Amino acid sequence: CPPGPALLFVKTSQGKGEGRRFYACSACRDRKDCNFFQWEDEKVSETRLAAREEYNRNHQPSFTHRQNVERYNNFVQLPLSKRRFCQECQQLLLPAEWEKHSDHQFLCDISTAQLKSPTQLLYPLENKKTNAQYLFADRSCQFLLDLIIDLGFRRVLCVGTPRLHEMIQSKASQEEDFRVRSLLLDIDFRYSQFYTEDEFCHYNMFNHYFFGGEAACETCRKFLYQDNGERVIMVTDPPFGGLVEALASSFKKLMAMWKETEKEGHNNQEMPMFWIFPYFFESRILEFFPSFSMMDYQVDYDNHALYKHGKTGRRQSPVRIFTNLTPSMIVLPVEEGYRFCTICQRYVSSGNQHCEICDSCTSKDGRRWKHCVLCKKCVKPSWFHCNNCNCCALQNHTCEKADTGCFVCGKAGHKRSTCPSLFHT
Repeated sequence: CPPGPALLFVKTSQGKGEGRRFYACSACRDRKDCNFFQWEDEKVSETRLAAREEYNRNHQPSFTHRQNVERYNNFVQLPLSKRRFCQECQQLLLPAEWEKHSDHQFLCDISTAQLKSPTQLLYPLENKKTNAQYLFADRSCQFLLDLIIDLGFRRVLCVGTPRLHEMIQSKASQEEDFRVRSLLLDIDFRYSQFYTEDEFCHYNMFNHYFFGGEAACETCRKFLYQDNGERVIMVTDPPFGGLVEALASSFKKLMAMWKETEKEGHNNQEMPMFWIFPYFFESRILEFFPSFSMMDYQVDYDNHALYKHGKTGRRQSPVRIFTNLTPSMIVLPVEEGYRFCTICQRYVSSGNQHCEICDSCTSKDGRRWKHCVLCKKCVKPSWFHCNNCNCCALQNHTCEKADTGCFVCGKAGHKRSTCPSLFHT
């Protein structure tokens, strides 16, 4: 389908074993965005295959990446009064194209500063299930870049982090002694209007698909291979509605690409990585990357109603940094309320108190958690132990019958939302 190779899923019925397997779009969870569907054992007719190929052809971008680079070079030669950007088509316009867009809304006098900040010029794609293009607030972006520099990294593979890439590119063009370089991998092809083929690859992180084929894959490989693979880190900020298993599979392939570098000793190493994701996905991420740990730093976003800095309680951003770097190396800003726990050997939020029974700073959301002796773990401060459910929950929760199993597979011990059967891809 248009976002590249489909993924293999399984459709299960309540309480039944193996379900029927089918292919569906890797990037779009909503059928309205991409209606690709095919049973695994289904024979597809030549007519349907031809129709599918025609559909895919019609859903290609108007220009290739190379054409967009040429258009950009022509655009920057224009005087300010002739630089226009069509807001409806999200496209830089050359004077010969004005007539075609005459009934559209457009921005005039596009400055060089605006061209260097495409995340502010382009509309964010905010379909939670497909793009969910929430952009780092300047505070979080600057913190990430400072941290990357302090840790000694000189190249950043930005997987779905356009604002971090933008900040690095901007500093590299303005400051002679700025040594950090970056490559953006993103499914949003609009960025090809602003970045060369060495700065941006059109990429789907749900199926590890480079739309530019082997040439784009080679661009990524070369970027990772520089300096024998030394001092490079991957930073990724996937849509929160995305399947963790599919994402993990792609990230492992990017890590494997890095491992192929000439440097000896990479065999037992993982490529350094920051995976930015909500804290409630911790168990899923650790399932695929056991070497990762979660930092307490709260990442916030400019265009998200809830995930903004300075909010308190449940309104705080739940987004964290998962990393395979040693936790003690990740220094968090003391002025923002983080402190170093000498027992855990990592920075934690001020409300995250060390539990002597768990022997860990256990809070996940910034509030002080309490230890439940019966559950043998720390729980949220608003939770109480329920003898009916035999676990802690909100005081006004609806008790679940002890013999009720998962709606999908019928087994006890988990709910439908976390059923392993849902994650067969």
